[in-house]
Amino acid sequence: MPPEALFLNPGRDAGFALLAEPAQWWRLRAPAVIEGFAASVDDAMNARIDTQVRQAKRHRSFAKVVEFASVPVLLTGAEFRKSYASAGGKCLLNGASGARMLNRHSGEGDAIQRYFAECQAANEGASLPLTTLPEGVDFAIECRNTFNYFHFLTETLGQLCVLDGLGFMGRVFIHFPNHEAKTRGFTGAFVAALFPELAGRVVFERAPKSYDRVVSAYGTMLTYFQMPPDWVGSLDALAPSDLAWHGHAVSRLTRATLAMNSLDSGLVALRVRALRAIEGRDFSHLPKRVYVARAPGQARDRRMKGEAALVELLTAFGFVSLCFESLTPLEQIALMARAEIMVSQHGAGFANMLFANPDATVIEIGTLQTAQSRWGDFWPLAHASGCRYVTFFADHDRADPLGEPDFATEGMVPVHLTDRGLGRLMGYVAALCGHAPRLTLPADVASLAGQLLASAHPDRAEAMLDRHRDMQPGDVDLCLLQAEVHKARREWGGEMMALHAALEADPSRWQTLVQMLWCARSGDNLEVLIWVIRRMQGDFPDRLADLAKGRDWLQHLL
Repeated sequence: MPPEALFLNPGRDAGFALLAEPAQWWRLRAPAVIEGFAASVDDAMNARIDTQVRQAKRHRSFAKVVEFASVPVLLTGAEFRKSYASAGGKCLLNGASGARMLNRHSGEGDAIQRYFAECQAANEGASLPLTTLPEGVDFAIECRNTFNYFHFLTETLGQLCVLDGLGFMGRVFIHFPNHEAKTRGFTGAFVAALFPELAGRVVFERAPKSYDRVVSAYGTMLTYFQMPPDWVGSLDALAPSDLAWHGHAVSRLTRATLAMNSLDSGLVALRVRALRAIEGRDFSHLPKRVYVARAPGQARDRRMKGEAALVELLTAFGFVSLCFESLTPLEQIALMARAEIMVSQHGAGFANMLFANPDATVIEIGTLQTAQSRWGDFWPLAHASGCRYVTFFADHDRADPLGEPDFATEGMVPVHLTDRGLGRLMGYVAALCGHAPRLTLPADVASLAGQLLASAHPDRAEAMLDRHRDMQPGDVDLCLLQAEVHKARREWGGEMMALHAALEADPSRWQTLVQMLWCARSGDNLEVLIWVIRRMQGDFPDRLADLAKGRDWLQHLL
């Protein structure tokens, strides 16, 4: 079917009405610290990983995170089929289920872009219809399946939060497409633990199901693309480049980029509700440094090669190994809320990053494949909690570990953490735990200190540099890292001294003088500022001229 006949336009099509209008359709939040580091045995693979991470950070990481409103709606002529909902004969572009439908549509590309452009034109001057809550209606939401923890927690459970303050007292239906035999116990357990007021009213029922009228939850991320910019506003200023973001001229890459840099208000409300549920309870039996293993006998038993050696080393630093499946829902929440450091291989358990405390460092072990296809899926969870989310991308556990797996035929390939990868990971973990390792090569010291700085651990980075103070004289990289430590603390004098040492180590590096210029200006040190300008006039006049363009304050000092 053509997109305009398949997808519901909430500004024009029948069958859809808001039960409450949000104060804001979207608002901005501070982003989490998200970093990725290469940990392969092969230098060429490490270079590919570094490129992948750099491209994601440079071209797909927004300056701020967008929180889109999730709202209660009344649907008429509603149907729940497979893992999507429709109203008035048209499918709702609702959150993750809507994104999957768009990605599977045979007209992906020009037809989808044309559809959104036509929606925006048709919705000029439109407003979303508003109605009141009728008596005697049920509440129903879609569920991708009842066996995948990640999708249930991040996509389904938060939809129940739109009932907060609505005064709804009817039945709640959660519709799923899979056979009932595949249902896992965590679904009902988490609903019972986090939504006790719904006790006796929640029904898990297999799709399809039809309703004349039903209340549901509607996430508005894709509505951003259906409405014109003068109605919904513009996020263009947040995007770092136009390579992955095309604004309201919608592309698949644009939608995926927004998904990485946004989250649903229902997810935020779920975190608040979960943390409230553990208040006043004793969870002192749970560790604060934890390695989360996969429970044996899982349907997708992608056990990591090299796990035993990792667990042995982690144990020496006070880590406890456990499985989320062995804990109750509230214990899982409390574990993450209390944890200092959590380490695990890539998997659905990282959905629990939603509950992490903002000071926690959550360390994932993945591969180039996860960097390419799954890394961004977890960004919203880090943004919601505000924790540090750090991934070490190791090798693939396959016959050709350096090749790129074909997802269609191989699925997600398990991780192989080699001795070299283990060394990189454990150096970082040891430093986090206050045991800065003694390294032989200045380049390795710079690499580890740089990782700690990038992941917002300046104190641990300084400890690494202090441990290797004897290597710093004459090494420009170590001097620059020392400057970055001082800069993170707004210690302008210390930063300037470290930058001067870097300049002495490599006088040909004009970028060091630029850094000194900004440092002197930040520290309001006019004498040093003029010295730097005179040095650049003598050594790098062309660079100074380029730098002065459009900066009146600098031109005034020339």
